[in-house]
Amino acid sequence: MNPQDMPQFPESYWWDSTTLPSFPKLSESSTAEIVVVGGGITGITAAYLLAKEGLNVVLVEAGRLLSGTTGNTTAKVTAQHDLIYDELIHNFGQEKAQLYYKANHDAMQFMKHIIHEHEIECDFTEQDAFIYTNSDKYIKKLEKELAAYEKLGIHGELVDQIALPIPIKSALVMHKQAQFHPLKYAGKLVQLFIQSGGTIYEQTTVETVETDEQPVVVTTDGHKIACKHVVSCSHFPIIDGMGFYFARMHAERSYVIGVKSEKRYLGGMYLSADEPKRSIRSATLGNGENLILIGGESHTTGQGICTIKHYEALQAFAHSTFGIQEFGYRWSAQDFVTLDNLPYIGHISSSTPDVYVATGYRKWGMSTGTAAALLLRDMIIGKENAYQELYTPSRFHATPDVKNFIVQNVDVAKHLIGGKLQIIRKKPESLSNDEGAVVSVNGKRAGAYRDQKGNLHIVDTTCTHLGCEVEWNEGDRSWDCPCHGSRFSYDGDVLEGPASQPLKKIQQS
Repeated sequence: MNPQDMPQFPESYWWDSTTLPSFPKLSESSTAEIVVVGGGITGITAAYLLAKEGLNVVLVEAGRLLSGTTGNTTAKVTAQHDLIYDELIHNFGQEKAQLYYKANHDAMQFMKHIIHEHEIECDFTEQDAFIYTNSDKYIKKLEKELAAYEKLGIHGELVDQIALPIPIKSALVMHKQAQFHPLKYAGKLVQLFIQSGGTIYEQTTVETVETDEQPVVVTTDGHKIACKHVVSCSHFPIIDGMGFYFARMHAERSYVIGVKSEKRYLGGMYLSADEPKRSIRSATLGNGENLILIGGESHTTGQGICTIKHYEALQAFAHSTFGIQEFGYRWSAQDFVTLDNLPYIGHISSSTPDVYVATGYRKWGMSTGTAAALLLRDMIIGKENAYQELYTPSRFHATPDVKNFIVQNVDVAKHLIGGKLQIIRKKPESLSNDEGAVVSVNGKRAGAYRDQKGNLHIVDTTCTHLGCEVEWNEGDRSWDCPCHGSRFSYDGDVLEGPASQPLKKIQQS
């Protein structure tokens, strides 16, 4: 295989360069003070913080720890969340915009302190973060964003050069941000959590939470954990609690490639203001060489062009910008975006005060996930936290919530109806090895994948969440729902919620 060719299968560099311990599956019912659901950066950090408070904490993860978005991020640790601060001032006022910045800045300082205190070797380095443009249209937006920085006391400036071989007209820099290896960092927190008396169960899927007298977490195997508080850090809330989260968020997939380049990388973290988005940073390989990570190509999950085309677009950008010496990795991640672009962190609903949620990070999960864990810890132990009102899931703003609610749910209705009316003529027998497609089986819509050994895997394409029809994701070999972002493996197992039940398997007659 030519080293410049795209890898056949997706794999995250973070996972390929790390070995993490495994933990058993929950095999019997038990009790705890706190149950944290979800083993990403939010769940692990929250579990660690709560265990440090002397509480009996159990963390449960449906798959393997860190196998979700945290293990597939670009791992920028920054408060520069694209062009956000002018928007926040306009929609919510200067005070709340400042709280948003301070919450993420505080999270970064917490991470830096933890890394120093415990001497965590996670490739943590301070880097300036840049948003750049080569478009006159976006120069004005950068100028407005800088004005927002100045109002909020953020250390930033406009520059006309960056250390990338990319033509630009302007770039907005936020100084002293950071990047790191997320699995090496979170893996140490796992170790500290266990040392503090915490318990972890992997391959343990939560079906629901019973909330009659006290919360009881119920797994798909029927085991129960009675507790005082439940913290849902599972990317999508494990229960809805009448919060209608499926209607107040939409799921987006984005893509990352890792390449060794012919040109030297001179540092910094970068994000294009223009479309298509390009996110750029470097990582250090074991031999000291730079691996350039290039992300972008975001789209609503289950919608758009053949997903392999997104990887090809990033490959073309890497080749023209840096020159590809070796194409080492490709992977994708999923993020949820809320109606107003602020995450939902706090009580999942007013009727379930002992169940908490953290979701909707809009691709900025490293700082936001840590800020969420700090807030949830304070809420549970009764400590005042300045960010509670800002992030409360019960909030509603006439602008932009109403407009985005209508747009998102019209789109859901379109895909719900369109999928049901689609005429399918392709048959499973026509599939080549390592090919998947929507097919017709026994006169009905189905999904089929023929693996590399020639075995057929056929599933009902009706999503088990609310009945939309899933679509084939060629790049990641999964079935993705275009309505609410649920994802399933090629043989129907749940990869990401809100669905909690697998797709039904179909036998040909």
